[in-house]
Amino acid sequence: MKSEWEHRQEIVEICKLIHQKGYISATDGNVSVRTGKNRIITTPKGFGKGFIATDDLVVCDLQGKVISGKWLPSSEIKMHLCVYQLRPDVKASIHAHPPVSTAFTIAGLSLAKCILPEVVLSLGIIPTTEYATPTTEEVPQSIKDYITQYDALILERHGSLTVGKDLKDAYFKLEKLEHTATISFIARMLGEVRTLSPTQIEKLIALQTTEEEKKRSLQCLECGACGHSAPDKKDAPDKTSLRELVLEEIEKELLKG
Repeated sequence: MKSEWEHRQEIVEICKLIHQKGYISATDGNVSVRTGKNRIITTPKGFGKGFIATDDLVVCDLQGKVISGKWLPSSEIKMHLCVYQLRPDVKASIHAHPPVSTAFTIAGLSLAKCILPEVVLSLGIIPTTEYATPTTEEVPQSIKDYITQYDALILERHGSLTVGKDLKDAYFKLEKLEHTATISFIARMLGEVRTLSPTQIEKLIALQTTEEEKKRSLQCLECGACGHSAPDKKDAPDKTSLRELVLEEIEKELLKG
């Protein structure tokens, strides 16, 4: 079992890594780790994560009350608390602003499709939550319907939220989420994005080892390729490719000229 000091060191390491990777800028994003049944360590409000130190971190209980630390906790502490209250299995949460994933929400495009087999196996699908005003109670409300089923969410116009059994697990999911968005973006620029076939998806679901993994894989939100009906969620099929949107904008500019 890790000591509090080791948790603090890992948080600082991950904060610097997500800054170096370009998943956050300036004072964006926040990171937290659950260290006990009613105790978390979180990044402070208004700090650049690329320059944060171990003694800048804040210890809170699951009601948000500060136990120790010289700064205020993260401005999105309510979102992190919501995660830990709804998911006893989760030990770490990362809120970042990965550029490509966030851009998809601004363009009104979804990543809730079965495209890459590795993503189906590890994350299921990646839903997008409803828009919520940052730092307000709207944010935890917007994730409640999703976080119990998914470990990686895209927050409309507000980045991403990934959770895991530890901080590295949550970080790897962030990496995979942005990598998926990047591949999807390139595929859209090259042509039509093709989903996996029903047979391919069923074979992937069969590889899942736990009932929880299988349940997550069956929570279809969009493409319906696997034959499992999609509930009436925000993630509706997008019928216009990113390439078409770009071409439309170029045409508008040419007409103006």
